[in-house]
Amino acid sequence: MQPRCLFTNGNGDASEIGPWRALREFFVRQPRKGEGRASENNAEFDGESRKPNGHRRTRSSFRDSALATEQSLWRIKLEHRAKSFWYPYPTLRNIPALERLSAEGGLDLLQLCQGIYGKVADIGAADGDLAFFLEKMGLSVDAIDNESTNFNRFAGAQILKQALNSTVSIRSLDLDSQFTLSGEKYDAVFLLGILYHLKNPFFVLESLARMTRYCFVSTRIARQTSDGRPMAPYPVAYLLGPQECNNDNTNFWIFSEEGLKRLIDRTGWDLLSYITIGDTTNSNPADPDRDERAFCLLQSKTVSTLSASPNPVPAGKGAGRTTVSWNSGSGSPGKIYVSVNGGEESLFAAERQDSRVANWIQTGTNYEFRLYDSDHTELLDKVTVSKATQ
Repeated sequence: MQPRCLFTNGNGDASEIGPWRALREFFVRQPRKGEGRASENNAEFDGESRKPNGHRRTRSSFRDSALATEQSLWRIKLEHRAKSFWYPYPTLRNIPALERLSAEGGLDLLQLCQGIYGKVADIGAADGDLAFFLEKMGLSVDAIDNESTNFNRFAGAQILKQALNSTVSIRSLDLDSQFTLSGEKYDAVFLLGILYHLKNPFFVLESLARMTRYCFVSTRIARQTSDGRPMAPYPVAYLLGPQECNNDNTNFWIFSEEGLKRLIDRTGWDLLSYITIGDTTNSNPADPDRDERAFCLLQSKTVSTLSASPNPVPAGKGAGRTTVSWNSGSGSPGKIYVSVNGGEESLFAAERQDSRVANWIQTGTNYEFRLYDSDHTELLDKVTVSKATQ
């Protein structure tokens, strides 16, 4: 498994600058009304900020905090090693795309990661920038990469872990082996820029569908072959020659959009949201100037999931409404109970998979929806819903 982030060939080659520029522009051009620039102090790490139950959000946006963290991490990196030692691509520039995917899927990025398992994984972690940022946001994180193919043999992540006094777990794993993660369960997995470097992407996605609720995926796709033959209408994967794409023999499969979506469905996922950047008209598998990237938010069909949208419910007069959706992840019915302000539970619904409207959400009240097995003995997932005050 190569240390992939968005647009790298692992050799520091800048030939993929076209899609990187597209992502940079996406990052810069997505300000939200009222957002300010995060101070550099927001990028500091401390023991309290890493506790999931004790995390305090700042007024800065997620992306502003990511930018500040990126700057802070580079200062630390350069204090320890020369620039050439470090993975050269800015992994935290993924954050706006991840936020957009979450929003279009009716979810909040941070809330999505704060699930019942209490852990997320960054697979293909490079120097661990995304993993350390997610830890700063109050999450417990596994940073996973293949030490033998990592840009600096995973030494960079180890240096940062020590410098930050971090609790991120750093694990070496070869995804092209018949890997296991020792029964791990995650609320979310980040698989960014990895898929087209895998010999067996079907096995990897199918395996992850059994151990995580959500998965963020980015990968290169193509609309036509290098000689102009159409790929877009067909669910296909193009097998690259060893030096065909950026002179990198770890590039294997370039999917068409339909091929990627069918792979997602066949490996046990629902596609919640999907965006593309780069050359979205004439992309091909090999030309660096015709590089297109797909970003996907996936929800496992086999792991129990529970969500509410919108959440928080928009402010307004009278009671608000949200749609609660769930999947018990098994053949037997699940049961949804709701607790108001920590009080006794009452039954809300009983189906294996469904959606139902709650049209009685009041300002100043917290509603915790809990998904149980059919016997009401095992808690499978939960989500807290509130109504915005303004």
